[in-house]
Amino acid sequence: MTTNKNENYTGKVAFVTGAASGIGRAAALAFAREGASVVAADVSEQGNQETARLIEDKGGRAIAVRCDVTHAEDVKAALDKTVEAFGRLDFAFNNAGIESRKSAPTAEYEEEEWNRIIDINLRGVFLCMKHEIPLILKQGGGAIVNTSSGAGIVGIKGSPAYTAAKHGVIGLTKAAALDYAAQNIRVNAVCPGYIDTPMMGRFTGGTAEGRAKVIAEEPVGRMGKPEEIAAAVVWLCSDAAAFVVGHAMVIDGGQTVQ
Repeated sequence: MTTNKNENYTGKVAFVTGAASGIGRAAALAFAREGASVVAADVSEQGNQETARLIEDKGGRAIAVRCDVTHAEDVKAALDKTVEAFGRLDFAFNNAGIESRKSAPTAEYEEEEWNRIIDINLRGVFLCMKHEIPLILKQGGGAIVNTSSGAGIVGIKGSPAYTAAKHGVIGLTKAAALDYAAQNIRVNAVCPGYIDTPMMGRFTGGTAEGRAKVIAEEPVGRMGKPEEIAAAVVWLCSDAAAFVVGHAMVIDGGQTVQ
C-alpha cells in the first residue's frame, strides 16, 4: 500500500460509519495509515472517541462524531462536521449495521424486529449515500463502499430481515453505481463472512462452543480478521480499483462457495 499512499489518500478525507469497533474501526485505522484524514461516526461515543484517539496516537488526523444512521438529520450533521473539520469528503465506508436478536421463520418473525434491522442495515446506507454523494461530487469524484454480507448473496434460514437488508444493500449499491459512474464516483460493496468482531461475539454467545460452530462453517478453518475487510475497503477506494464499479466483493474464506 505504501506506493499508493500519496497518490490516493494524502489530503483526502474518509467518512466511516460503525467506526467504534470491529470492521469499522479497522477501516478507519487503515484509511489513516494511508494518509487520509478520518471521520469516525457511530452511535457509541466512547468507542468512537477511542478510534479517533488510536489514529491520533499514530500521527493521523481524525475526529469522532456521534451519528445514528437511521436519522437523516444525524447523518447530515455528521457530514457537516466532516466538511467543517477537513473541508471536503472523498471516501465513505457505510458500515454501520446490527445483527438479528433472534432467529425465526419468516411467518413468525416479529414486525418490530424486521423494521429495526431494515432501518439500520438498509435505510441507513441509503441515507448516508444520499448525503455523502453531493459532497463527493463537489470534489470531482471519489469512492463509496457499503457493507453487505455473505447473507447478501445467499439465503440465511431464520434471518429474513437480515438477509433481505443485506441483499438490498447490494441492489442499492449497483443502482447508485450506475447513477454516478459517469460523474467519477465509484460505488461498491463488501460482503464479509464470519469476522472476529464484537458483533460476532454476540452472535456466538461468546462461548467456545459457539465459536467452534461458526469456524466449522469456514473452509479455511478460521474466522476472518477485521483488518482483512479493511484492506479490501481501502483498495476499493484506491486508484488501483479505478475500473471496479458496482461490485459486491465477497470476503468470506470460501463459506458461500460451498
